[in-house]
Parts: sequence; structure tokens; C-alpha cells
Amino acid sequence: QVQLEESGGGLVQAGDSLRLSCAASVRTFSDLAMAWFRRAPGTEHDEFVAVSRWGSGRTSYGDFVKGRFTISRDNAKNTVYLQMNSLQPGDTAVYYCAADRSRSPDYSPTYYHTPGRYDFWGRGTQVTVSS
Repeated sequence: QVQLEESGGGLVQAGDSLRLSCAASVRTFSDLAMAWFRRAPGTEHDEFVAVSRWGSGRTSYGDFVKGRFTISRDNAKNTVYLQMNSLQPGDTAVYYCAADRSRSPDYSPTYYHTPGRYDFWGRGTQVTVSS
């Protein structure tokens, strides 16, 4: 089992920054693909935000990010981060950390962008951006 715990959410104003953290309880963190998803209020859709793949840590982002967010990981601390800059009210959502330990290759460019790929999820952290 992999347990994930997010932190760092909060209420900010448009244009502000936040850094989310997700700590994993696992022996070999580098074997995990770690991703962030978000769910906006009133929706049931988990939107892909970013992923750091296992091994190389290669990253990719959702189309809406447009250079505002950066995912990074510290394998020594079993932690993945999401630095979010230039936040807008449309970024208001619960942000979830997710982990996949299959060590699968990228069968497609969006292979790791699908929520169903991930077996382990945190409880989420609320990010609210006021205008």
C-alpha cells in the first residue's frame, strides 16, 4: 500500500502563488509515477494537472497550465511538490496527489494523464483563489 498526504492548500488572491506538497509512505519512492489532479466545485471530473514519471522523473502538464505550474520531486524525502504561480479563480479546486507503482512505459503521450491509471490517492487539499 502507498499512503499519500497532501498539504499546502489555502485561500489566496488572484496572482498569488502556492506550493502544494504530497508525502508518500513507501519504500522506493523513485519507482512511483506521481501526479496531481484537481476537481473543481460542482464537478465530478478529475482534471489532470501534472505528472512526474517514475525513474527519470520526466514531467508533463495539463494544457491549461501554460507554464504557471511546476511539478518536482525529492526522492530522498518521498515527496512531490506542485508550485503554482499566477493563480486565477478558475484554479479553485480540491487538488489531489496520486501514485502509480506499475513502472509502465508511456504507451501514449497521455498514458499518465488518466485518473484511472492511479491506484493510490490522497485525501486532497483545498485551493481557493479569490478575485
